[in-house]
Formats: sequence, C-alpha cells, structure tokens
Amino acid sequence: MDLGPVAADRTPASRVLGLQDFLRVLVTQLNWQDPLKPMDNQAFMAQMAQFTALEQAQSQNEKLGRLLATQSTLQSVSLIGRQVEVQGPQGTLAGVVSGLQLQGEAPVFSLTTPDGRVVPEITLDRLLAVR
Repeated sequence: MDLGPVAADRTPASRVLGLQDFLRVLVTQLNWQDPLKPMDNQAFMAQMAQFTALEQAQSQNEKLGRLLATQSTLQSVSLIGRQVEVQGPQGTLAGVVSGLQLQGEAPVFSLTTPDGRVVPEITLDRLLAVR
C-alpha cells in the first residue's frame, strides 16, 4: 500500500503527522478495504474522533502562538522610557528604551545609551535587566 511521500522526505522539524497525512491514510484505508469485510463502524468513528481532535489541537496551537506573540508585544510597550541593560556584542549595554517596532510579529527596541548613542533593533532575548 503506497501512501506517497508521507514522512520519508520530511525535515526533522516537520516529522509530526498533520491533517493532510491523516486524511491520506484514511482515504487509502477506505480504498483498500475488502467490500465483503467493511471497516468496523466503531473503528471508523474512533478514527474520525482522532481526526477531529487533531484538527482542534492544531487550531489551539495556532491560536496560542498568536496569543503569545500579542502578549510579548504588549509587554514590550511598557519598556519605552525605562532604563534597561542588554547583552551587546562587546558586553553589557545600559540605557533607556527610546523606541519600539515590530519585525514580523517579534518586537525589537532601540536603546539610547547615556552618551547619546542609539543602538537599534535589540531583541527581547538580549534583555538582561529592567530598572
């Protein structure tokens, strides 16, 4: 029974069965079943329940990702005007957050150091302390 390229040509990051994979297996199973011995109704219903649960889990993961991105952005707004310390290329930098922008869904901020130098595009993962 050939299921096509289900998992053989996938990268390690995408080796999780998805909605399309589940549908492909289900359709293949229905195509190859013996007409004299059809699939048990309980087994078919169990598979449909799994399909529905998979679909809902994927939807929840997508919504949770969007919620986390929004929360990160909202929390970043409170950094404007605050004294912070960040990890820079040559060590720790201190200064005031002078601006905030979004790159995709990720917030990045600009830091103005005490000597007036502006360091742009600092990501939140470089933030060490907020004063």
